[in-house]
Amino acid sequence: MFDPNDPVFLANPYPEFARLRSAGEVHRHDSLGMAIAVSHSAASAVLRHRGLGRIWTDASPPERFVSFNLLHRNSLLENEPPAHTRLRRSISSAFGRGHVERLRPTVAEIAAGMVADLAEAMDDDADLLEHLAQPLPVAVIAELLGVSEADRSRLVSWSNAIVKMYEYGLPTAQQDAAERAAGEFAGHLRELADDRRRHPGEDLVSDLVRADLTGDEVVATGVLLLMAGHEATVNVIGNGVRALLRHPGQWQRLLDDPALVETAVEELIRYDAPLQLFERTATEDVEIAGFHLAKGEKIAALLGAAARDPAVFEAPDTLDVGRSPNPHIGFGAGIHYCIGAPLARIEIAAALHALIARLPGLRLADEPQRRPEFVIRGLVTLPVSA
Repeated sequence: MFDPNDPVFLANPYPEFARLRSAGEVHRHDSLGMAIAVSHSAASAVLRHRGLGRIWTDASPPERFVSFNLLHRNSLLENEPPAHTRLRRSISSAFGRGHVERLRPTVAEIAAGMVADLAEAMDDDADLLEHLAQPLPVAVIAELLGVSEADRSRLVSWSNAIVKMYEYGLPTAQQDAAERAAGEFAGHLRELADDRRRHPGEDLVSDLVRADLTGDEVVATGVLLLMAGHEATVNVIGNGVRALLRHPGQWQRLLDDPALVETAVEELIRYDAPLQLFERTATEDVEIAGFHLAKGEKIAALLGAAARDPAVFEAPDTLDVGRSPNPHIGFGAGIHYCIGAPLARIEIAAALHALIARLPGLRLADEPQRRPEFVIRGLVTLPVSA
């Protein structure tokens, strides 16, 4: 069974996923302490089965992780019905007031400006993560939440620190950093929400404080939007541009036909999934693809493995920006389907449109450096030139 800390595996986990799929749809992974579903069918079943839920267990010891646990106890992602139903209804209602469409032209403008800055920085080479992939989703989420320009720089460090807690075997120092970041971010959002109660605006926080949410739920929703929206979009753009530049024929297809950007977005999410693993806990005895789970046992959908399943995707190891249909499950499935998926798609498409318009000769300047983590798959650097 694969070692989630093995650099060779992390560099390219997909051959190991293929080996596991050929041996069965679900396997026990002892070091992760759970079963893993590696086929598209089994992973989809894990995400949709109502006998499998997101059952939050506080990080231990609870007195050490007060802020981290508070955010997750009140999160849409970590609750099941009836709490999930109420939270999703309220948050969807706030989103439904046109926030995503309101931001579409703003996202395109922000992306174009960042790519222009990237082009100007490219005397020799520049880091696409630094100039585009990292700042774009932060700027968009800050616009969505109404975070001031002065406070936006802290969002990335908070998000990066908190999401480290989703990895396995995290060192103590990084656990402490995650708790500090959770406390600081929660405090900032409480101040923001208090201000919006007194002075409502056109931002999402103003709509959330008017919804049927507690103060802790407003804060948890803001944190979730940053962590999920930021981390996923950064890594789709980073992993995706790396893949395109390693497959110049596919990059040329986008240059020749920018209308392919919409299908390319879905293919980049599928091809090198930014989130590789998503857990569920059995709330009753459950069977997935013939694998029995007793109540209380955990199972994970391996989204990266599901995305390369040849039973669903023709030539699954081939990057195809025109692939259609493309039934990937990169945004999840069932009641926990990503509420921010429409906004993420707009951001990724805007980044691609801006790159092909301004930097058609884009190429890798050096070997990108990969993050040494399994669950959240991304890059540390993406050096490019034109």
